[in-house]
Parts: sequence; structure tokens; C-alpha cells
Amino acid sequence: MADARLKSEVGERRPVDRNPIRAWFDVRRDRLGMWAFALNRLTGLGLTLYLFIHLGVLFLLSRGPEAWDNFLQLAKSPFYLLLDVVLIFGLLFHGLNGIRVGLVGMGVAVRNHRSLFWVLIGIGAVLFAVAVYLVFTI
Repeated sequence: MADARLKSEVGERRPVDRNPIRAWFDVRRDRLGMWAFALNRLTGLGLTLYLFIHLGVLFLLSRGPEAWDNFLQLAKSPFYLLLDVVLIFGLLFHGLNGIRVGLVGMGVAVRNHRSLFWVLIGIGAVLFAVAVYLVFTI
């Protein structure tokens, strides 16, 4: 029978967290995979929230040209542009980490999943830098 405690890499025993919300983002073991997993869940929740906000904005825009003009004024504000940057980060991280998870799940690069993670993060960082530049210059 399995013990109800987790054993960390250094051999100390830690109790299992029974709180479902905290357990969902449990990164106590400080492994790269656990951080990637928790951040992937967080970005997934954020993208889901964004989808509902986006649908609400589209509904408001159906009210006519005046609503569209008001939205354009809001969309050009620095705060809104910063939210676009956060959205771009979420899309890139969630998408690229999802590619890594899919490849590892299919048996591709199982032994090299750390290297694959860092390569995809590097690609994501370049794409993120380009996107941030374009958001603030266009």
C-alpha cells in the first residue's frame, strides 16, 4: 500500500496536500515539469476566461458604429496593450508547452523532454519579443 506522504528528492517526507485548489498548482518539488504543468493550467484558465470576455466584447460591438469607436479608443490605451501582451504570453506558453506535452505523450522525445522544453521556450521568447514590439509600435 502506498504511503499517504510524498518523498522528495532529498529524502525528506512531506504530507500530501488535500486542498484541491492548492494541490492543482502544487510545485513543492521544484522540478521543471511541475512548474511547466502548473503554468500550463494557469494559462489554460486564463485563456478560457479571455474567451468569455472576448465573446462579451463582440456582443457589445454588435450595437453599432458608436460602440466600435469606443472600443477602438479603449484598445489603444496602454493598459489594454499590456493585457494584449499578457494574452500573447499565455497563448505562446500554452501552445508551445502543449506541443511538448503532445510529443512526449506520443513517445517522441521522452528522454529529451527537458531539452525540448527549453528549445520551445527559446522559440517562444523570440516570438514573444517580436509580438511585444509589434503591439507597441503598430
